[in-house]
Amino acid sequence: MEEERFDFVIVGAGAAGEAAAGLALERGASVAVIDDDLIGGSCAYWACMPSKALLHAAAVHHAGGDFPWRRASDFRDYNINREGIDYPDDSGRAESITGKGGVLIRGRARVAGRGRVEVRERGGSPAGASKAGASDAGDGQNGVRLLTAPHIVLAVGSGTRIPEVEGLDRIGYWTNREATATRELPGSLVIMGGGPTGVELAQVYARYGVPTTIVDSNERLLARDHPRSSEVIRAALERDGATVRTGVRAKAVRAAEGTDGAHVVELSDGSTIEGHEILVAVGRAFPVADLGLETVGIEVEDRRPPKPDSALRIADGVFLVGDPAGPELHTHLAHYQGEMAVRIALGEEITPDLRAIPRATYTDPETGSVGLLLDEAREQGHDRAFEETADIATSAKGYVTQSEGHVSIVVDAADGALLGAFIAGPGASEAIHEAVLAIKLRTPVHVLADTLHAFPTTARVMGGLFAEAQKRIHGESASG
Repeated sequence: MEEERFDFVIVGAGAAGEAAAGLALERGASVAVIDDDLIGGSCAYWACMPSKALLHAAAVHHAGGDFPWRRASDFRDYNINREGIDYPDDSGRAESITGKGGVLIRGRARVAGRGRVEVRERGGSPAGASKAGASDAGDGQNGVRLLTAPHIVLAVGSGTRIPEVEGLDRIGYWTNREATATRELPGSLVIMGGGPTGVELAQVYARYGVPTTIVDSNERLLARDHPRSSEVIRAALERDGATVRTGVRAKAVRAAEGTDGAHVVELSDGSTIEGHEILVAVGRAFPVADLGLETVGIEVEDRRPPKPDSALRIADGVFLVGDPAGPELHTHLAHYQGEMAVRIALGEEITPDLRAIPRATYTDPETGSVGLLLDEAREQGHDRAFEETADIATSAKGYVTQSEGHVSIVVDAADGALLGAFIAGPGASEAIHEAVLAIKLRTPVHVLADTLHAFPTTARVMGGLFAEAQKRIHGESASG
């Protein structure tokens, strides 16, 4: 088998792989990118883009605007390049690689030793996609190609984790793909999982009149977010007509045994719920077991991805980026890591800074957060950490927008450092970035308190908390 030599071989063309390929090509490197599905990954076609388009449509519809489901479905299709076809067209994104001199191969790849990657070509482009997207995938014939490169970037993303629920495998359950791509509203919907995917899609379907039940085994929705944010989102979903069940889990599914052929879901507390469709959104799985990592000395246990070092390496010349790399699963983090891997590989003396990773949920109201909760801060040794909270409903922003929610910050009294910030309310996903920058730059709270914040904004509510926190620190210092 003849070797094809490159500077970079990138396995996976989602957010991390696209970012890595784009930067490497800009820097003049030779690049091969391998993917067996859509260039752009889940975010562009089955997750971020379609879900946010549907959330926008549902918000307009909920407010009485002219956005019926058919128009919402068409709007979503426009955003994912699926107008009038069954499968999205990724040719434009493919061209962003091939047009810069990159080689794009459609197929499955595995590491075959140090600096070596074997690719089994699938031939052609994904169903419904333009052939232009596979212009560098050979002549369309299946075969095996051997690629070599000093730098291998594994950017394989993640897929839906399917729980062991009796009977679930006997129905055509939904994942985020079906839930964001359907062109017909279901008669009713059960959502397993109350994380960001679950709550966002619950609001979409509830606002379009679909009887929707969301089930989460945790005691609250958005279990990793601030408890006040969880309360705000639960109340919002219930106002929209959704049923929320927390502290219980699905045990079994009885196919089509419910009203009008709905599936019956048996819960751990002995009760049952029904849904014509069942969306599984309990977490993500990482496709690392069959990547050939054993050929570079990496043993994969229980299908868990290896933990990369501070330079995103898992072996000499092998980088792991995006969802499997952690520590969290976000498109913006994957993009950042993809570019960081290339910069490191090309000799820059840099280390990824993961102290201030923004998180956002795009429900109405939104949530935004960064950093540590109070309990987490104290567990990590910040013994003098404290929390300040403000109610958005009683703020000027709340009055003029008829909004509710909260802003909470966690501060270390020992050095005046901001450790965490949490918002549920209007503009949360935008306002949180002041706190992101403050944590990244270690900006003291007294500087944040002395910073002007426009009136009346959610950011100004947070600014008031910075002032309150500084007063508390000053008071403790004076009394001490």
